[in-house]
Amino acid sequence: MVLAVILCTVQVVPKQAHAAPYAAMVIDARTGEVLHSRNADTQLHPASLTKMMTLYIAFEAIKRGEISPDTVVTITGKAAAEPPSKLGLRKGQKIKFRYLIRAAAVKSANDAATAIGIAISGSEAAFARRMNRTAKALGMTRTHFKNAHGLTENGHLSTARDMTTLGRHLFYDHPQYYNLFSRITTDAGMRAVSNTNRRFLSSYKGADGIKTGYTRAAGFNLVASAERGSERIITTVFGGRSTATRNAKVAELMDLGFRRAPSRAPVRKPALPVYAAVDTDLDKPGGAGKTIRLITAVKVSPRPTPRPVTQDPAAQAQLAALTESIKDAVVTAIAEPEPVVVAEAAPAPAAPPVTETAIEAEEPLAEVVASAAPARPAMPKAQPLFTGTAAPASAAPVAVAAPVTVPTPPARPEAIVLTSLQPQAETPAEPEVVTRMSTSGGRHWAINVGVLGSRYQAERTLLKTALKEIDTLDEALRKVVRRSNGWHANFVGMTEAQADLACRRLNARNTRCKVLGPS
Repeated sequence: MVLAVILCTVQVVPKQAHAAPYAAMVIDARTGEVLHSRNADTQLHPASLTKMMTLYIAFEAIKRGEISPDTVVTITGKAAAEPPSKLGLRKGQKIKFRYLIRAAAVKSANDAATAIGIAISGSEAAFARRMNRTAKALGMTRTHFKNAHGLTENGHLSTARDMTTLGRHLFYDHPQYYNLFSRITTDAGMRAVSNTNRRFLSSYKGADGIKTGYTRAAGFNLVASAERGSERIITTVFGGRSTATRNAKVAELMDLGFRRAPSRAPVRKPALPVYAAVDTDLDKPGGAGKTIRLITAVKVSPRPTPRPVTQDPAAQAQLAALTESIKDAVVTAIAEPEPVVVAEAAPAPAAPPVTETAIEAEEPLAEVVASAAPARPAMPKAQPLFTGTAAPASAAPVAVAAPVTVPTPPARPEAIVLTSLQPQAETPAEPEVVTRMSTSGGRHWAINVGVLGSRYQAERTLLKTALKEIDTLDEALRKVVRRSNGWHANFVGMTEAQADLACRRLNARNTRCKVLGPS
């Protein structure tokens, strides 16, 4: 009877780790500043915190084009045989890569983590080498991985500092995937799965991730992140005695972090890691390397060599003959120009002989005409018609061309009146009415994000809101209006659609917003 009571007592005792070493670290995620640490550099068993690195590499592989979320993965026997926690994958089963990511991040499924590693690197050993290269690139100097899931294995170790660093990189390097860690449940393809961190997510204000871990050797581990206002704290705990005591300790350290973190701090994102493109196979000296295909921009595009053109001999001979005939035609046209036909004037009737008296009488007129006429090009020198003396009587009479008759234009009719001669009376112009058009393009709408006690507070609220929702408020103008109930912080110069969208997005972020129509 006593034995039965003892057995019953053992059955109701909650699962606890056997004196796993304790370690902790708290940082300001914005700057990386350490706010608290305890045994932060002691190498311990990370348990399923390992899956943070597995998922980080999965996100990197998608980003680099090595794999797609919709890639269909065939499950190997190695992945299907992993112990719980697991999704229940079967050997030969086909499943999309996105569901493996969800199962590993939310359910902490070991079979899904191993399937991710094999899908990316071909084997778990090759993936573990990539995990170690990535850890080194991230600055995780005291971490060494042996598998993708985190089950206890000799030499598979990390520290609270390194896991905190990894959690910060997950948040800043891949923000589009970070929401996975805050999902209470998710669709993993085969079935819906629940988050192993759902108790802390539901109980601590502002908590939105990241990952739990448990083995007997590691104890209850957790890397958690929470945001309140503009402050974000990341806390890591190794060696908790139970889920409840671990969560309580993490909440205590989170509160400490929010008390110590400054309200305003610049965001200094961690540097992105530099990857080696070749698997050097460090665990196997002399082993063949695996090249990772990356999607990069094309830098050089050499022009291809022109294809040699071969023609039929008969066609070539015909082309040569045609070319020669064209040349002959051109030479002939140049050498034999067509004759130009010049019309000859009819002979003029004979004129009486010109006497010296007539010549003397016409000289003054000739001089006037010569002086008034414009300069002409020099003509070929010809024999003079007259010499200094009168021509002898026996000389032949000089022929003079008949005068050219110019037709006289008809007289202008008297009925035509020239406007320039009879100016009309000026008619006063009608006044032109110009309507001023609006250039605002319908931007008469505004939004109000608060009524504050001072102009400084209102301007500060407008600046913080603009930075928070820069996509929709980038073109809006910040305006502070003083009224009887306080200082109104408004964004003006918006269309109705822009104002409505901005308010809906701000309300989703728990920021007060009110749409103001045209006044």
